Amino acid sequence: ANFRNIGEELKRLEVANIDGALFDLGLSSTQLEVSGRGFSFQRDEPLWMTFKAKPEEGDVTAEIIVNRWSEENITAILRGFGEERFARSIAKKIVTARKECPLRSTGELVEVIRQATPLRYQHGRTHFATRTFQALRMAVNDELGAIERGIRSVVPLLTTGGRLAVITFHSVEDRLVKRLFREFFQIDHSVRQITKKPLTPNADELRKNPRARSAKLRVVEKL
Repeated sequence: ANFRNIGEELKRLEVANIDGALFDLGLSSTQLEVSGRGFSFQRDEPLWMTFKAKPEEGDVTAEIIVNRWSEENITAILRGFGEERFARSIAKKIVTARKECPLRSTGELVEVIRQATPLRYQHGRTHFATRTFQALRMAVNDELGAIERGIRSVVPLLTTGGRLAVITFHSVEDRLVKRLFREFFQIDHSVRQITKKPLTPNADELRKNPRARSAKLRVVEKL
């Protein structure tokens, strides 16, 4: 089930308390790349980006965002969720392109992003569409809302001495977790910090798994 439903799931399983919880916020790139739902900019797929098998009526999709939302809102998403430095120019180009023809596929969106970004950006280490796709996916699935609700549901269920560990993979997630942990520690006084600074992979771990380079682990313990 979704992180946001962890409280309901534990209640359904008649679990009143837990000794520990691990939130691994990483995504399976293999699953995303073969889903056919528009997560990958390497394939031409429908602009869905939903974790559901197929969007239902009334669901927000990436297609709805890029074709219906205002330039200001698209800019805010790209900047806030993707930390995209060219958020404004990409949003402006999206709005211009959709006036000629609605954007329906990932390939069309990638081309718009290419036209909106400078050549030097397109030849960087990270693909120039990465941050835009990340931002749209996070908005479609309300990922930060799910993480926050899940963490807030877990802390009250921890037994004394029980620990909550969260692994994040980009700074937007890490800032949210850091803020929540600080709230529990400084305001609620319900936990103590086990990791005052996040733990990151060492050189040996990175050799075995280069994709872990952005991982950060934060841990708190219930008082």
